[in-house]
Amino acid sequence: MSDTTRICLWSGPRNVSTALMYAFAQRADTRVIDEPLYAHYLRVSGADHPGRESVLASMDPDGDAVARDVILGPCDRVILFTKQMAHHLVDLDLSFLASTVNVLLIRDPRQMLPSLVNQLPHPTLRDTGLTRQAELYHQLCALGQSPPVLDAKETLLDPGSVLRQLCESIGISYTKQMLQWEAGPRSEDGVWAEHWYHNVHRSTGFSPYAPKTEPFPERLEPLLEACRPHYDRLYQKAIKTHP
Repeated sequence: MSDTTRICLWSGPRNVSTALMYAFAQRADTRVIDEPLYAHYLRVSGADHPGRESVLASMDPDGDAVARDVILGPCDRVILFTKQMAHHLVDLDLSFLASTVNVLLIRDPRQMLPSLVNQLPHPTLRDTGLTRQAELYHQLCALGQSPPVLDAKETLLDPGSVLRQLCESIGISYTKQMLQWEAGPRSEDGVWAEHWYHNVHRSTGFSPYAPKTEPFPERLEPLLEACRPHYDRLYQKAIKTHP
């Protein structure tokens, strides 16, 4: 479908990105795809992620082919929503970004990092995606785009308000159907779901925001400090619960 609106959600890990994918999956006009560039990223980066070999075996590891055939490829719905990780954008021809509606999703690293270590015990700044998101924001602006920025906390505080504003900003209708889904896995889930999606599989909608109460791990303080300026600059651009 040549007139398909192609939304790329450029997130970091542990940022409620899967919940947003599930929200868009409730729309009858939307097809969703889970992290189509993951195998490409693992191949070119050598990153040691849970389920690495099964991911590489399940997907096309040629990122340029994925951009051409999946992200910009045929779609049977008027909207294509691809959940993406910003740090997957390595060693790629990025010209496809001019043909997609690009949205960034961020999360306060003080809340995100303690969750990330459950899957990646020794995370790096690259693993958070924040530097790539900051770079991507400026790259998209240089293309003449005004990429909306979502923040995980703001989204969970009032998902209806934030999603309504997002839909308005990218020129699609909003529907309350986006706020609820059936518990359990979805057919679109990547093979990595067993390592990362335990919480969202138990959900039937966006979970109420709950700040972490346990002490922040001291060993993650240097990484937090490295993340902070990138997050703070992007948060200034984020859609707030009540504009």
